[in-house]
Amino acid sequence: MISSFRNFAKTKFAGILVFIMIIPFVFWGMGGMFSSGNTNTIAKINKKNISAQEFIDYLNGSGIPQKSIKDNLDKNIIEELLSGLISTTLLDLEVKDYNLIISENTLLKKITKNKNFQDESGNFQRMKYEKFLLENNQSAPQFESRLKKRELQKNLFDYIGAGSISPNFLIKKLYEEENKKLEIDFINLESFYKTKDSFTENELNVFIQENKDQLKVEYLDFNYILINPQNLLGVNEFNQSFFDKIDQIEIDIANGIEFAEIVKNFEIKSINRTNARYSPDLNEIEKKIFELKKNKIDIFENNDEYILFEISKIEPKIPDLKDNQTKKEIIELVYQRNKFDYNRDLLEKITNKKFDENDFLKMSDNLIQNTKLNSIRDNKKFDISAVKVLYSLPINSFTLINDEENNIYLAKVKNFETLTIDSNDELFKEYINKQNSNIKNNMLKSYDLYLNDKYKVELNQKTIERVKNFFQ
Repeated sequence: MISSFRNFAKTKFAGILVFIMIIPFVFWGMGGMFSSGNTNTIAKINKKNISAQEFIDYLNGSGIPQKSIKDNLDKNIIEELLSGLISTTLLDLEVKDYNLIISENTLLKKITKNKNFQDESGNFQRMKYEKFLLENNQSAPQFESRLKKRELQKNLFDYIGAGSISPNFLIKKLYEEENKKLEIDFINLESFYKTKDSFTENELNVFIQENKDQLKVEYLDFNYILINPQNLLGVNEFNQSFFDKIDQIEIDIANGIEFAEIVKNFEIKSINRTNARYSPDLNEIEKKIFELKKNKIDIFENNDEYILFEISKIEPKIPDLKDNQTKKEIIELVYQRNKFDYNRDLLEKITNKKFDENDFLKMSDNLIQNTKLNSIRDNKKFDISAVKVLYSLPINSFTLINDEENNIYLAKVKNFETLTIDSNDELFKEYINKQNSNIKNNMLKSYDLYLNDKYKVELNQKTIERVKNFFQ
């Protein structure tokens, strides 16, 4: 809310103009890094070169901030983004090879039928279209070119997958697999875990010492003041004088002026916190101060006021079990680790075939429950992902599964009943589409392998490293 007041109080159009001018050139500074020749080529597909500038343009169009790229350099983000550009280029070459085209009229229909550009009556609104372009920093030709490419690639996939029809026996097999009724025996493992009140003080302390570096909690001493027009100027409205003072505070912070010096003429009472740790009990302002703790002094907006704060001490401490809240949190961590260790060991036994029916019966102690699943979509008892696992297993198999509350169960696939479907059944049509889609997806995977063989892709590692160096 304050931002809108502030922007209105100042020349907001100038800011918008700067935004429009700067954004298209996020990576503009890279342009001078590359010249003609081999250093300008970042990849080569057969005889087609992909220039560093094309890659820069691709980065600009991705909408990924420079900082995000910088922060993920060690996770091979440059290589991943380059792979995306190469994939797009391969598809463009295939589109050209198949001589696929899309008319301007068809493209126009795609735009005008886009619901994002329509009013409530379904009529195309040019203002909405132009607003979308502005918000996404695109010109109409850029957007339409990208849309054309996307539609041509879609047409290519349709062309490749055209005519893929499944025989009836595969459709029926898919139906039978997904709709068979499974009988499941299961045991809730909760009774096999140590209870939270059974952990000794010594066990908790051992856990803390083993994980002290990860468990250290930062305690802060800080104070802050709430700044609004009333307590700063004695008026009830936001005005230019108020924002001028806020600007001056920001300048003082940037120049290294101490907190006490900044507020010496303010008749505003400061709020002090000592030995505070981050917790749900903190108010929203104090939580924000913890988020900004890398700055000793800072100012930020909070609803209809500004918050100026100073952090005088940051002290990492090992958890102290004398604090009841801390002890409760440590017990929870130890409990969860114990559960994890138990589940992991049990799953290893199952995987290594060191767990059988006798082991299951020994564990049961009248704890075995039974349920029936009506289809692969039946999630009344277990999480849907767990149900899919159960449907993938043969009879007499054991596994660990969970429900939506994340309770863990040891489950056995006891039996199943197969249902059949008639080709005249209405549901059969649904499974025709489903099986055809499966076949099409498999074909596209094969097509991807085909493209890798058809086109020779070479990377210029030196240019890739130069791009990486720019972001470091």
